[in-house]
Amino acid sequence: MFGDFVGKRSDRVKNIVERGAVKKFAEAIGDPHPIFVDEVYAAKTRFKRNLAPPTFPRVFDYGRIEGFPFPVDGLIHGEQSFYYERPLYVGEQLYCYAEVDDYYEKTGKSGTLGFLVLKNYGEDLAGEKIFNATMVIIITEAVRKELAVK
Repeated sequence: MFGDFVGKRSDRVKNIVERGAVKKFAEAIGDPHPIFVDEVYAAKTRFKRNLAPPTFPRVFDYGRIEGFPFPVDGLIHGEQSFYYERPLYVGEQLYCYAEVDDYYEKTGKSGTLGFLVLKNYGEDLAGEKIFNATMVIIITEAVRKELAVK
């Protein structure tokens, strides 16, 4: 079903690590660490500026993979991991894109489940990788059947 899309990626999309968005995100996840919001505190750290929380890339726009029939409803979030080359700095601009890394299926008691592995990437303006995030999305039998009809 999604196997034909493995290796396909979206175009790069410019994103900004906005101070207000970082503050709201830190509040939403319940992490009051001053490295995210307090400029005076951050200036005294080895980073010399505010950082975004490690899971902040979840809010970025990664673009769309052309023709990719990504379902919106009925998905199960399997797992997600982040790998950083360096922290994300508040105020910086970066390019982000998504890639279909893998797709496989497993059959169990409730039917066949699809496992879609997506990778999201963030690069600085010079094209150097800052992070990648891997996300596994589980697609239920019902959603797979619905997509097959479309």
